[in-house]
Amino acid sequence: MNYDSVTHTVSDRLLGHFPSGRDVSVTVHRYEGGDGPTVFVQAAQHGIELNGPAALRRVHDRLVDAEVAGTVVAVPVTNPLAFDHRSYLTPEAYDAFHSNFNRIWPGDADGSFQERLVANLWPLVEESDAAVDLHTGMPEMLEHVRFSRGDDDARALAAAFGTEYLLADDDLVDDDEFSGKFRLAAAQAGVPAITAELSNSRTVARPAVRSGVEGVWNVLRELDVVDEPVEPTSGQRVLSDDVPPVVAEQSGLFELRPDLAVSDTVAADEELGAVYDPSSFERLETITASGAGVLYSVSRGGVVVTGERIASIAADS
Repeated sequence: MNYDSVTHTVSDRLLGHFPSGRDVSVTVHRYEGGDGPTVFVQAAQHGIELNGPAALRRVHDRLVDAEVAGTVVAVPVTNPLAFDHRSYLTPEAYDAFHSNFNRIWPGDADGSFQERLVANLWPLVEESDAAVDLHTGMPEMLEHVRFSRGDDDARALAAAFGTEYLLADDDLVDDDEFSGKFRLAAAQAGVPAITAELSNSRTVARPAVRSGVEGVWNVLRELDVVDEPVEPTSGQRVLSDDVPPVVAEQSGLFELRPDLAVSDTVAADEELGAVYDPSSFERLETITASGAGVLYSVSRGGVVVTGERIASIAADS
């Protein structure tokens, strides 16, 4: 590897135009050193997921003073429409058909408004050798990194990122549930990619930011972009995302069993909580585990509607 001081450039990449004629663009940071791989890193596909951009600001502070072999391309706010509206999804007024940025990769140059935005960003991904997609989940969720089962390169990147939990899934299979996800589209283009799920949407949480910074930096170590050894994470646990999600069959007020929390192991059909009618106080439904495994995401309690996800469980892999 040829390690050189970083040359940092920043540019606006035009993705499309609003009806008023104003540009829709994203800011792209490029950090170039000596010869080596190109790594694409993005954050804020969903507008309330703030710890990714906060992490990339701190990664920037490290990179500008580093010597690297290769190039790092970073897009801190991938979906400016959702970000500016402080919403998870892009407002439907812009694209009623495709409001979720992370369901339409690699985009369509002749498609809907958002599909065209994604299509104009996609070339940055295609020309990369690896990709990291930073997300942020709800507070009651284990930090974890997702990778595609059977993709050894992606698994190595996931392990290097360094969260205690890794989630393996089968989303290399092109079905309706996973179609259009960034990680699937990247893998189909020959670019190993991982999705890091940090904690705490809607707020900048410093522990989550630190996880993002150290995770991205460790991926750069794994790929020899920076000349430092990977810092291993002891006791990493690989889970398999095979257990169906736990969803509410009745609308009402959900209360989690008070002694349960994320990281707990539950048995199949174990009671997790209940949905009540808030007015009559009637217990409408007992919520049970859809399978055995680790409770990695759960609602602490609140208003739920029929079909809404209440908990996610992953089995040991």
